[in-house]
Amino acid sequence: MSNIQIHTLSDVQSEAIGDGTRVWQYCVIFPKATVGKNCNICAQVLIENDVVIGDHVTIKSGVQLWDGTRIGNRVFIGPNATFTNDQFPRSKQYPNQFLITEIKDGASIGANATILPGLTIGEGAMVGAGAVVTRNIPPHAIVVGNPAVITGYVGANNTKPDNQYSASIDLTENSKSLGVGACVLYRLPLVPDIRGNLSVAEYEKQIPFIPKRCFWVFDVPSREVRGEHAHKKLHQYLICVKGSVNVVLDDGVNKTELILDKPNLGLHIPPRVWGIQYKYSADAVLLVLASDAYHADDYLRDYVEFISHINSQTAQS
Repeated sequence: MSNIQIHTLSDVQSEAIGDGTRVWQYCVIFPKATVGKNCNICAQVLIENDVVIGDHVTIKSGVQLWDGTRIGNRVFIGPNATFTNDQFPRSKQYPNQFLITEIKDGASIGANATILPGLTIGEGAMVGAGAVVTRNIPPHAIVVGNPAVITGYVGANNTKPDNQYSASIDLTENSKSLGVGACVLYRLPLVPDIRGNLSVAEYEKQIPFIPKRCFWVFDVPSREVRGEHAHKKLHQYLICVKGSVNVVLDDGVNKTELILDKPNLGLHIPPRVWGIQYKYSADAVLLVLASDAYHADDYLRDYVEFISHINSQTAQS
């Protein structure tokens, strides 16, 4: 027996409403809409036909979900959040197909946020109240402002190493395991001199592999995000030789964030760790050493694919 609760003051024409879902006063749900199980649809919500909503979703009052909206499981949508599906709307003129907007599992949309059409909000991401989202948001990112920019990542402990190495990033014998995969932060030798300072790293010592490739990243606008991928076999070693950059590391279970802001800090990122670099300072130059030449098939660029790969590797071990 279904335990769906629909208030008598709402107009719900869809029959695809999951068990345990509650629909409060003055809601309108079109005939072809799909709403999952155990959802909470608050008062004065409108849901059009080509809308799919997953399970355990909360939609607060004053939200309209237009054709082309796809909502994953365990999503929270705050009051008066605004969704759009047409980049160039005109009265009584309709596109051949409305753009698809996807809100992935576990994401949260703050009150009064605006989501432009055709975008994807990644798994577990958080959109701040009043933010105007004009670009895709990566998994677990926290975005605020107009236009929305990434200010952090959910679940990442932010630590700022310095030359003294505070207790939160204390290095034993000049290196520290970061608790994410086999990632290690190294304090490289630093030789100060009035003629100019020098830092050095030895292969297979402070750099635990022999590089076969190197590249450097610079002139990155502060709002841009780089990385957002993992490798199946490749090792990487990051040194911010000038300026600063934030790095997020994620092994599928544990996550941390640190700031590379000294040219004598080296970060080893082994295979099967999702890496993100963002908050580049205007003068930042990030040097990356890689254990092999470029191979496109070594990249895991989709976070869901990354998690699936991690799980498959764990099952085989």
